[in-house]
Amino acid sequence: MQSPARDRQAREITFPSPLRSALALAPGSLHPFNLASSPPRSRCAQFVFMDKPLPLIAVVMPVFNEEAVLPEVFARLQKLFDAPTQNRWRAILVDDGSTDQSARLLAAQTARDSRFQLVELTRNFGFQAALAAGLAAAADADAAVTMDADLQDPPELIPELITKWREGAEVVLAVRKSRQETGLRRICMDLFHSLFRQVSDQPTDANTGTFGLLGRPVLEAYNRLPERNRFFPGLRAWVGHDVAQVPYDRHGRAAGEPKQSFAHLLRYALDGVFSFSRLPLRVVSYLGLSIALVGFVLGAFYAARRLLGIEQAETGFTTLVTLILFLGGVQMIGIGVLGEYLGRIYDEVKKRPLYLTKPPRGSARQDD
Repeated sequence: MQSPARDRQAREITFPSPLRSALALAPGSLHPFNLASSPPRSRCAQFVFMDKPLPLIAVVMPVFNEEAVLPEVFARLQKLFDAPTQNRWRAILVDDGSTDQSARLLAAQTARDSRFQLVELTRNFGFQAALAAGLAAAADADAAVTMDADLQDPPELIPELITKWREGAEVVLAVRKSRQETGLRRICMDLFHSLFRQVSDQPTDANTGTFGLLGRPVLEAYNRLPERNRFFPGLRAWVGHDVAQVPYDRHGRAAGEPKQSFAHLLRYALDGVFSFSRLPLRVVSYLGLSIALVGFVLGAFYAARRLLGIEQAETGFTTLVTLILFLGGVQMIGIGVLGEYLGRIYDEVKKRPLYLTKPPRGSARQDD
């Protein structure tokens, strides 16, 4: 059942009998409250209020050095926006410090079509920061669709995401049935997603990425999150709410080359693991505990050999081995416990902004 906020509604107000009498005029009057010609059942003033405006759907798309693919992005989004739907559209394109002609192309498109909005970051802050900037700019939207600018995720799937949202889901995930990546890149991606589901305190759905839809409650919750090191699929899963899925086949890039290097992907994977899992620190603690236990066992073993008179080692060996293993284990346990706190404190105490934006093009400051 569609929620009231998304349905087009009309309300009818019926005035009580005394008020109807006061408003009624002689037959034939042209007054809008002429009730004489109404059937007996509806001899009352009826008002049909204008229904709520159509829901605003924002398509949020970070862009970094995508000049080769942007013309097709504009054409396919315009085709989507021009189709007859019960939606209002806005494309929020975030330039993440591009060094090619992407910013110029984006500015030209926003000048041609008011449905396109440009957000320019002062430098390259990274995909996650650019995505956060776009979602912040979409704060007034009823729903936000997040996707990459390389068109591996087809804009033509967006109506299906909206349909699931209208049915009541606040998070709609585009689930990949297949993907075009091959070789080492594909192996590493599959390995990461499999590992993340095993170690994460907040598992994400398999074969999902940035592409999907966030309803207004999820969008507002996401914009309040203070994290500096972000992993979008994990944060989206952490927020919760009703989730629906739409399967699709992921395409190859429409043009150009992938902009995220292996080092960037590795850093992104580490952000996901360390932001949503304490297991690495627990492993250190368990390792320290295991070493300490081995130290105790070896200490007891060598002490028993010495007491039984069968110890052949030189004097001092037993004491040295026992102390080294025991103290090493205790130190690793301590490092693991401290790491549980320091790893989280370090990211937050700096309190730097996640991103910085340039003034909008055409503003008074830029005109000066």
